[in-house]
Formats: sequence, C-alpha cells, structure tokens
Amino acid sequence: MIDIGVNLTNSRFAKDYDDVLKRAKLAGIQHLLITAPDLANTQQAIELCQNDSRFLSCTAGVHPHDADNVSQDYIALLSQLAQHSSVKAIGECGLDFNRNFSTPENQLAVFKAQLSLAAQLNKPLFLHQREAFDVWFECLTPYFDKIPAMVSHCFTGDKKQLMCCLDAGMYIGITGWLCDPRRGVELQELVKYIPLDRLLIETDAPYLTPKNIKPKPKSSRNEPCYLSYIVVKLAEKMRYSVDELIMQTTLNAQQVFNLKQLKGGEND
Repeated sequence: MIDIGVNLTNSRFAKDYDDVLKRAKLAGIQHLLITAPDLANTQQAIELCQNDSRFLSCTAGVHPHDADNVSQDYIALLSQLAQHSSVKAIGECGLDFNRNFSTPENQLAVFKAQLSLAAQLNKPLFLHQREAFDVWFECLTPYFDKIPAMVSHCFTGDKKQLMCCLDAGMYIGITGWLCDPRRGVELQELVKYIPLDRLLIETDAPYLTPKNIKPKPKSSRNEPCYLSYIVVKLAEKMRYSVDELIMQTTLNAQQVFNLKQLKGGEND
C-alpha cells in the first residue's frame, strides 16, 4: 500500500515520529507521500525524505489556509523547492471557502500561481477543495492538458462533482471520511462510480482517523498504519477484494507520483 497523503510535519508526530514510521512499515505500507501546507513545511518534508528516501516522498505547495501569509517571492522559493528529487507534486493547493482562513482573493491568486508552476515544471497537482467547487474547477480547466496528473485529495463532494472530476481525468483520493457512519454516508454510495484505475488511498494523518477501527484507538490521532481500514471499507462498498484494491491503488500511486524507481514504492 502507498499512503498518498500524510501530514508528517504536523507537531502531533514530533514525539514519536520514528515509531510512527515503524508501525507504518509493519502494517504493509510501502511508501508515504508527505503533504506540505506551506514553504516551511515543504522544506521540513524534504529533509525528512532525505533521511529515508526509499520510504518517503513529499509535495511542495501552499494550502489555501496559508494564502494570506505568503511572501512576495514565494513562487520563486516554491519553484526551487519543487525541483528537489523528493518532491513528486505541487500542493496541497486549491480553494477553501468553508473557513476562509485566507481571503478568497488571495486564495485564488496563490492557487492560480501554483497551477502555472505545476505546468511549467510538469508536476502533478495535489488538490484541496471545500465549498468552492465551481470556481476551483474553472481555474483547473485550462490546465487539464498541460499537467501530467491531478489528484482530488480527500474527496468528499457529491455525485455531480465526482463525475466532473472523473470526466476531466482526475484521480480521486479517499480517506477515513469514508469510514464515518454519519459524515461518510454519501461517499460510501459514490465510491462505486470511481474506476479502479483512478482510485488512490490516503490517511490524511493525523486527521480523519477511520471509525471502523476495532478496538477504538486510545489516541484520536490518525496514523499511516491505519490505511488498511480504508481499504476494507472500500472493498465493502466497491465489490472489489482488498487485494485487488491494494494492488491497483499502489500501481496508480506509482504512476501518478513517479514512484516506480523507488524501492519503497515497488511491489514485492
């Protein structure tokens, strides 16, 4: 299995980082993609990857929550970071009109700048969207044939939105949201429409701990070692076996993020 979205630079992993990686490996995780929400975390993620390049890769980007805080030269700095061998995608970038921690105007400007950078560097996009679908999709449309792959990270939208993403050629990232008996009901019905060759799995740890873990973990913190619980729920809802889902999502992640040359991303 490959976990395509882990916030390993989050402070909740600071005290037992090494143990988190050990548990992930013991749980059958072959590779982790560290999600970067800003330039400082991108730099930190790259440093983590350098210490364990077989097992770790990362993204490089600015999350919409951080759009108000960018420096004047942030794109030049991001471009430099994004060309590191550990960086496999631009992101997490996008729009979030649910919380508006940054102004919509700044979110749009920072998002569009990162779209242009991804096209310039020929890098995939790791995308965030919340309550901004129409504007988000409109921004992406000119780039569908200019960027090698787009991943709708932590998809939680409706059927119309899912079909728009699939018709545009996007990959769909599924998290522990699927395992929530209340919030995940709609998504549980929608995953059957996702072609197997467009499916990716991610924990988004330390967030979105799968609620089908038994016994319930003592800590509310999610970890990469819980990725299999998402696969189990997918198998239940998609009518594929766990083995089929693991094999195909691994192949998909290798293709999207160019992980085939990494030993940590190969099939045994």
